[in-house]
Amino acid sequence: MTIRLRPATSRDLDALYRLEQSAFEGDRFSRRQLWHLLNRAHAVTWVIEQPERPEAHRPAALLGYGTLLFRQGSRRARLYSFCVHPDARGGGLGRRLLEALAEAAGERGVERLGLEVRADNRVALGLYRRMGFRLERWLPEYYEDGCAAWQMVKALEAGAVACAG
Repeated sequence: MTIRLRPATSRDLDALYRLEQSAFEGDRFSRRQLWHLLNRAHAVTWVIEQPERPEAHRPAALLGYGTLLFRQGSRRARLYSFCVHPDARGGGLGRRLLEALAEAAGERGVERLGLEVRADNRVALGLYRRMGFRLERWLPEYYEDGCAAWQMVKALEAGAVACAG
């Protein structure tokens, strides 16, 4: 499958919203929250998409996205949201998207990348561990349904991709 990684734009808002609805049962971003992340937040969002195929009359399909939040004067960034469409999981797209996000963070001088992940999301926990994240702290009743979370962190080399193999 041919895919393209690129920074998200305001034009991606509707597709991002549909992706949120299909990928998550709870703790979803609203259209307004997504708009804020794209337009106002000190953040960067990358998307992974299957390019349009005019010969097959198929528009570009958004397969996943990830958002990094930055704080002024900090060498830490937070992976605030990360998802791959349920129908596109298991093919390495999450890994490729996470690599692009880590590279974008490193280019901004970020030295540590943090995230929170549902404690019952074994697939995501496995991906993050394979990508070099380590467990840092247990967060009881973190999600709206009462599920706990793990806070994870990964050291980056500023200006370079620092993903584990």
